[in-house]
Amino acid sequence: MSYTYDSQNIFAKILRGEIPNSTVAETDHSLAFKDINPGAPHHVLVIPKGAYVNFDHFSGAASDTEILDFYRLAGKITNDLGISPDGGLGYRVIGNSGEHGVQDVPHFHLHILGGHSMGRMLPK
Repeated sequence: MSYTYDSQNIFAKILRGEIPNSTVAETDHSLAFKDINPGAPHHVLVIPKGAYVNFDHFSGAASDTEILDFYRLAGKITNDLGISPDGGLGYRVIGNSGEHGVQDVPHFHLHILGGHSMGRMLPK
């Protein structure tokens, strides 16, 4: 599969320091920051620093080190925010991909949302 990465997307600009963000955590391969339009009391975006369009691009093309770093950081964020089931009441992780997935920014990212009940994700 071929992916075309848009280097002018908002997350690429954030990674280059052209647009400010509210950084929550950063590693060598990943960045986590507060969503500017939060959908929950806690709403953090986690993005890889590499140029990956979506989940399948990231999971197929990123190095093992990048993948491990990304998911370890996402897990750490849930603990740092106090929303993991061990210390809080839980959270939701969302990753959108493509038109049907309603992906707004063509740079792979996860939304971590918590702080109140999310309700059912999809109707039964």
